[in-house]
Amino acid sequence: MRFLCTLTLLLAALGTRAQAFSAAEIASWQQQAQQVTITRDTWGVPHITGKTDADAVFGLLYAQCEDDFARVEDNYIVNIGRLAEVEGEAALYQDLRARLFLDSTQAISVYQKSPQWMRQLLDAFAAGTNYYLHTHPTVRPRLLRRFQPWMPLMFSEGSIGGNISVVSVERLQAFYSQKKSSSWLDTDFQRPDREPTGSNGFAIAPQRTAAGHALLLINPHTSFYFRPEVQVTSQTGLNAYGAVTWGQFFVYQGFNEHCGWMHTSSNADSMDEYLETIEQQDGKFVYRYGNKTRPVQVGTVSLAYRKDGRLLRREFTTYRTHHGPVVGQQDDAHWVAVRMMDTPLEALEQSYLRTKATDYASFRKVMKLNGNASNNTVFADSKGTIAYWHGNFMPRRNPKFDWSRPVDGSNPATEWRGLHKVGELVQVRNPASGFIQNCNSTPFTVAGPGSSPDKARYPAYMAPDAENYRGLNAVRVLRRHRAAFTLDTLIAAAKDPYLAGFEELLPSLLSAQAGPQPPAVEEARTVLRRWDLRYSNASVAQTLAIYWGEKIQKLARARTTPDQRFDNLTFTDFTIAHTTASEKLAALAEVQAELTRDFGTWKMPWGEVNRFQRLTGNIQETYDDRQPSLPVAFTSSAWGSLAAYGSRTFPGTTKRYGTVGNSFIAVVEFGPRVRARSVLTGGESSHPDSSHFRDQAALYCEENFKEVLFYPEDVQRHAERTYSPGQ
Repeated sequence: MRFLCTLTLLLAALGTRAQAFSAAEIASWQQQAQQVTITRDTWGVPHITGKTDADAVFGLLYAQCEDDFARVEDNYIVNIGRLAEVEGEAALYQDLRARLFLDSTQAISVYQKSPQWMRQLLDAFAAGTNYYLHTHPTVRPRLLRRFQPWMPLMFSEGSIGGNISVVSVERLQAFYSQKKSSSWLDTDFQRPDREPTGSNGFAIAPQRTAAGHALLLINPHTSFYFRPEVQVTSQTGLNAYGAVTWGQFFVYQGFNEHCGWMHTSSNADSMDEYLETIEQQDGKFVYRYGNKTRPVQVGTVSLAYRKDGRLLRREFTTYRTHHGPVVGQQDDAHWVAVRMMDTPLEALEQSYLRTKATDYASFRKVMKLNGNASNNTVFADSKGTIAYWHGNFMPRRNPKFDWSRPVDGSNPATEWRGLHKVGELVQVRNPASGFIQNCNSTPFTVAGPGSSPDKARYPAYMAPDAENYRGLNAVRVLRRHRAAFTLDTLIAAAKDPYLAGFEELLPSLLSAQAGPQPPAVEEARTVLRRWDLRYSNASVAQTLAIYWGEKIQKLARARTTPDQRFDNLTFTDFTIAHTTASEKLAALAEVQAELTRDFGTWKMPWGEVNRFQRLTGNIQETYDDRQPSLPVAFTSSAWGSLAAYGSRTFPGTTKRYGTVGNSFIAVVEFGPRVRARSVLTGGESSHPDSSHFRDQAALYCEENFKEVLFYPEDVQRHAERTYSPGQ
């Protein structure tokens, strides 16, 4: 039986490889391509123009595939749950997670029921991608040789990781492989060692700007090359500029001629875990609900995976309750089901329609779709309005329960009671302070003292987000800025070099007393005492502080318990309290020894250690100390660096190379004529032989920006190449 199954799959795979596009399809795509123009400017940024929105989407996907087809394909392989077919058995449970929440059958059904305008966009997505494959026969996809119009409905979330990423693959595997999990609780709060991802967003009101126009900072922190920079326009009103996640057809963080939107990752509680009380009746699973029991819904998911050059298949028996799919267990009698947003059409509609908003009122109207489950929004428009919303998809719940932990699924009182209206969310509009900031931190300091929302007015589940060092630094910078803001001074604020995290952590080292220390340790402490806590390429103190901070926090981490939850601030307190003076001093001596071993001296300027390098353009980049690289002064956001750069060593390297942090960054002024500047990590293209592979690297590392070419006349003056797809 297994042989027949394997043979069938292999024949199907061979059929897929041999699959050709029909003559009718090709003719249709060629006709649509003639209605699209792509102009590449001198930075390689594509400015796509279509007759209709669907034409523009066609061209946008074609241009994305030109720049990085591998990332376009990879995003869909992951999100439609087929990663194991290329990466093997180890990816099975990641695929299972994707299929538990939405599968292709459901996505096809949603596509068929979608309004005509959305189906046209979805069709254009598939057409543009497939036309690229047709016109580039030498491109060899890893798996997907034909893209389908329903696929974006399984990838409607533009955030890095998406909504389901909060569901632990390890816990899922422990349950569905019948292995016992050592702990059913697995949250990011237990991972203070994880490099922070997120974003910064600032909005400045007209009364605080030199030109009397609202300003917006767009500063996502993602894994590098996660989004390219694009402009997409149509003759039917689309004109959006900004960052698009590879394979999606909407500008995720960006602006049009009227307004701009910046999303920051949120801890607003948009999903819940339910502890279901499980029993067996007549050999079948049931779960307790009120005074009765209900049957556990049992299904089958069949997943293909590659092993030893063969394509095999494994079937999983899956379980779900009315709350959602079962993703783990506390013990044999209590399973964990997850409920989260399951409205992919509304999510995709909202993601697209907000790019066509014209002001605060129209943007807010789009938010009523409640299709954004993982993001906050910082907003500014040409009428002078600045605004902030903390989250969007927000279930209404009974506040007597602790929604930060799994709730009793057998208690009907834990059911969601619909969704909160947009007006009920934690938010602020045109605050008296004249500024808004969010750095993945609490919304209750978003506009500074006296202008931020009142925490007492909202249920705890709406905004459990803690403060962080970036948030503290952002409020400090924006409050203290007395002169009227310009694009230049907003850029300066966005890269303020103060590392607020060391303001609390470092004194515990400098005051540590544990007997006489080696002269080198005392010399290092003197260097640290004289440090102004600001990053720079020339700073030896910064190198010492970061290496020491990482080492002492690793020591403290081993002393945490599984149920402890931390943010950066509370983990700093824990680190100080749970490491001794001797350990703090010994850690500094170890840092000096390691730096001397690796570089010949411990007196290493930060820019000599912390580097930017892009060699291959592969999704998994490689790094080499022998190859050219550039110094980077800014550092991990864990230390409060507003400009974020998460770096580490790799096998065979002693220098550290960045992989996550500042990606696409832009500042925008919304006057009668939009003015903007931007910079992209490395460059627009993923191809090493392209002139746009590293052409923005020096700008990025030096924290400088290029002028955004937004208007057609500016694009034409700086056009490098103009063509239609397929030419």
